[in-house]
Amino acid sequence: MTPVDTVAIVDWSGGNDTGPRPRRDAIWLGVTRHGQDQPPAYLRNRTDAETALATLIDTERSAGRRLLIGFDFPFAYPSGFAQALTGQADPLAVWDWLDQQITDTPRANNRFEVAGAINRALGQGRGPFWGNARPGHDIPGLPRTKAGYANPFADRRAVEHAAPGSFTCWQLAGAGAVGSQVLMGLPVLARLRRRFAGHIAIWPFEPLDRPVAFVEIWPSLIDGAVKRAEAQGGIRDAHQVRLLARALARLPEPDLRAMLHVDAPEEGWIMGLGHEDKLEQAAAATDAATTHGADDGAEDAGTDTATPLAPPPLRDDCFALPAGVDWTPVDDALALLRTRLHPVVAQTDRPLSQALGRILARDVTALRSNPPQPNTAVDGYGFAHASLTTGDQVLPLVQGRAAAGIPFDGTVPPGHAIRVLTGAALPAGVDTVILQEDVTATTTHIAFRPGIKPGANTRRAGEDVTAGTAILAAGRRLTPADLALASATGRAALPVHDRLRVAVISTGDELIEPGDPAGPGQIFDANRPMLLGLMQQFGFDTLDLGRVPDNRAALRTALDRGASGADVILTSGGASSGDEDHVSALLNEAGAMTEWRIAVKPGRPLALGLWSGTPVFGLPGNPVAALVCTLIFARPAMGLLAGAGWQAPQGFDLPAAFEKSKKPGRREYLRARMRDGRAEVFTSEGSGRISGLSWAEGLVELPDGAAQITPGTPVRFLPFGSFL
Repeated sequence: MTPVDTVAIVDWSGGNDTGPRPRRDAIWLGVTRHGQDQPPAYLRNRTDAETALATLIDTERSAGRRLLIGFDFPFAYPSGFAQALTGQADPLAVWDWLDQQITDTPRANNRFEVAGAINRALGQGRGPFWGNARPGHDIPGLPRTKAGYANPFADRRAVEHAAPGSFTCWQLAGAGAVGSQVLMGLPVLARLRRRFAGHIAIWPFEPLDRPVAFVEIWPSLIDGAVKRAEAQGGIRDAHQVRLLARALARLPEPDLRAMLHVDAPEEGWIMGLGHEDKLEQAAAATDAATTHGADDGAEDAGTDTATPLAPPPLRDDCFALPAGVDWTPVDDALALLRTRLHPVVAQTDRPLSQALGRILARDVTALRSNPPQPNTAVDGYGFAHASLTTGDQVLPLVQGRAAAGIPFDGTVPPGHAIRVLTGAALPAGVDTVILQEDVTATTTHIAFRPGIKPGANTRRAGEDVTAGTAILAAGRRLTPADLALASATGRAALPVHDRLRVAVISTGDELIEPGDPAGPGQIFDANRPMLLGLMQQFGFDTLDLGRVPDNRAALRTALDRGASGADVILTSGGASSGDEDHVSALLNEAGAMTEWRIAVKPGRPLALGLWSGTPVFGLPGNPVAALVCTLIFARPAMGLLAGAGWQAPQGFDLPAAFEKSKKPGRREYLRARMRDGRAEVFTSEGSGRISGLSWAEGLVELPDGAAQITPGTPVRFLPFGSFL
């Protein structure tokens, strides 16, 4: 089986509609896509579940992602049942047979009647099914208990004898009624299999050579991790699907293949049986980094910072171009990067003092309202507006006052006032505050003119943020203001991605370190200081791997260091296909390299590949081209790798202050700056003119086609700051 992009786990139910509120013993769906888990979805009945699964399959197929869906009920019955029921020793024939017989609505189904008919046909009315739970309605052939029960088939499949705590698939009612799940689940799977014919493989009965795989897997395999999550609150079924989906998504490919390598042509198998330790370890690590709320699987603050949540590696073909592609338009190159890449950094919780500048890993909600209770916005006097009379007001003062952090312990009677200070919680009996400047006060009374409005100079509880509402979205780079909001709403820590670590390498025999004596043909390394500075501006950690001569062994050593110490490697020079272009040559040797010949000026050759699983961006050696390729291609790609999502630069149109006749065929980026509301460009377009980079404050982007620019023509200006 090829690597899986998306894992989904379904916790099934054989009962009726469970209502609008998320609850246990219902149908739950957990999805992990490219290592990122979605909040568990509550599905109140099988109609909703079938629709959700069809939508999921269609979405993943359309996006070209491979999908594995695990279900927590048996895919087959003990040996002999399929042959006796359908005349074929094929468990999938049972799926189709049941689909023809079972009728199902959110409020009623005929599973007991179908089971009774099977018993009468195969077991003389005494088995194999038992457990009629239809109140006041006996069903011929289906006993309510095992009294007088006789099963013509084995009570359990071979795999269930090896699975501690398993229940028989013949039991339709009572604790552990797996039989109802099977009868009500297999028809749904049969319909999905027909609907997506040729795209779904059923394990272990069919080769896993299709984009979607259905497998049988039981959450009891990770019971320890589920219990630990459940102890923190929430619905067990929601924890099960979340943890099991994440555990499977985290498994190394060899472990996944080992779990799928079984021989059970008729009875099927429970995926992961015998590999519980590996699943438990993956699930436990996942649970430490991702916990969910009590009712709906929403994100919660409690995590274990010692066990970061690591995403899956990138696939070896993540940079592969479509067949036949040579010159790649800029927009196509960006679309490919956006589709193929996903975060490669771990997730962990950090206290607010360590969260500044980091990328938020999950949506965050307020734990507490802000303000948490009604309070006063000014220094003054508080009272109940309803107790005011017409005309000038004279109110007696109660003893005491309310100050920020020192609430008044008591109730202000109607017709009385109390001294209040800014930020103080409004005492009971107070709903309006008058400014102290607007009153005449003695030690016992205040007097003021009429006209104050109800609720004046007060703040309502939660008027800024109410508890439970979203305050920060995943992918956001946290600012000081974000930390203030998180703290005010009760968050002491935030779920963040580790900082992306970027290794930077300059290549070329001609390069020397700034300050060293320069010999004939030697130049100072300008790219490395520029790229290291850019990475720091982007908020990434850097690993300076220095200058590497045009020596393949030395470059291999540097790439090895980069792969072991960083998440991304940036090289400059050696990215084309000449004799001394060793970056391209080594990536080709590794079997994971694509030279993107992009229709862009300056730039064109961009070597992309993986070195020991670490993405490598091979930039042109020319400083101007290196900067442009970094900003236009590497920056948004690294934002995805860092967990911030795809971030396109924000530009705006300006009238040109220059003339240019542009030929068609390539998108062009000119060094530019804004003066007096117009876009100026550097006098030379030469890629070696580094002074133009220092002069510029951004780039002017010219379209792929031909263009005639004259002063006043609108052009697109991309400030350098929009790439940060």
